[in-house]
Amino acid sequence: MTRGNKIVLAKVTFILAVPVLIYAYAEGPPVGVAGVPGEFGTCTYCHSSGSGSGSVKVTFPNGLTYAAGVTQHLIVTVADPAQQRWGFELTARQANDPTAQAGSFIPGSDGFTQTVCVDKAFQSAAAGPCISSMPLEYIEHTGNGTRPGQQGSADFAFDWTPPSATAGSIVVYVTANAANGDGNTGGDHIYATSYTLKPASTVNRPAIAKTAGVVNGASFQAGICAGSWVTIQGTKLANSSRTWRTSEIVNGKLPTQLDGVSVQINGKPAYVEYISPTQINVQAPSDTALGPVNVQVTNNGVTGDPVTAQLEAASPAFFLWKSKYAVATRADYSWVGPPNLFPNATTVPAKPGDVIILWGTGFGATNPAVSAGIIPATAIPGKVGNVVKPPSVLIGGITAKVISAVLSPQNAGLYQIAVTIPANVGLGDQSVVVESAGFHSPSGVYINVAQ
Repeated sequence: MTRGNKIVLAKVTFILAVPVLIYAYAEGPPVGVAGVPGEFGTCTYCHSSGSGSGSVKVTFPNGLTYAAGVTQHLIVTVADPAQQRWGFELTARQANDPTAQAGSFIPGSDGFTQTVCVDKAFQSAAAGPCISSMPLEYIEHTGNGTRPGQQGSADFAFDWTPPSATAGSIVVYVTANAANGDGNTGGDHIYATSYTLKPASTVNRPAIAKTAGVVNGASFQAGICAGSWVTIQGTKLANSSRTWRTSEIVNGKLPTQLDGVSVQINGKPAYVEYISPTQINVQAPSDTALGPVNVQVTNNGVTGDPVTAQLEAASPAFFLWKSKYAVATRADYSWVGPPNLFPNATTVPAKPGDVIILWGTGFGATNPAVSAGIIPATAIPGKVGNVVKPPSVLIGGITAKVISAVLSPQNAGLYQIAVTIPANVGLGDQSVVVESAGFHSPSGVYINVAQ
């Protein structure tokens, strides 16, 4: 049986003919039974609805929000442990006017869904896409989509594109038929529900904290520089939490967005390493500007208000263990720190005369130059980027010999500062301070020294 030209006559005629139409259109219900107020209710017009223990639900990828004009992939799931044939009808309307269509639908490629359009008087209908004379649009199952004999549940997947301009709250109405598959209208279970979606700009607008919202990624203090690691703190910065995947680093180039989250620093895209609702870690883009710059976060099409950060020529800082000890290793990459600093790792104090490597960010330009967003070994194969203005390091208030200050070849924005522990330094926790290009690292950072 083919859909043919599915014509819905005036409402009175439609109601009288409902039993015939519903039965005739096993491959797709007539329009107007998605549960929209003022229309024809649900499929209970002709299918009996017993006390089924099933449900219908719609999965929205961004929660109950939408961004104007940004397509979402929706999944309707109809479930009932006693049934074995499936159908549905869904539409979207503006919350303040259920006669106003909200967006359009694109059927899935599996052939299980189709779109149908109708005029507001419900006098004529046709297959989508919709035209101005038939503005109301529904998406529903096809004959193949009913999947006779499939037990337990069925999914229907398709795309929905909201209106191109924010339309306030939108209500998605859906009705489902979990049928027993006997070809009759009795013994079927009808489920209906609705969802109210709000504009993401009013719900998921990312907000960078006004105080300490943009800080050095190692010290968590104010002041950032081009190519350095930067931590951004706030609320609703992302909808998920994760670090970039190896597959997202292509030919040594770092990603500028993860799961729809991106960051602009002084109008330039930063390189996103980690996202979460409250924190983002990025490598700042290359930039010759100095002074106050705007930082903005975009979360799935919604951009938050800018926050000002200070862009400096250098912003030196060491990464920390336990918020106190500088991350340090020996040449063999064994860890330098007080004994038992971590329960499942070996840390050994430095000794006077030892050569250790301190790991940090924000030490400024290198020669050869390495652009932000690129793994250094990719940019300058076989070479290392030496810090143009070599830093000076004080350990326990005594100047330590700096052997080298370079970008780590395999890690963007990460610097290796190799120093010799002064022979006459004291024992125990000794302060570590670095000066680079006229800027000093924060105080309160230590290296543990023992004989």
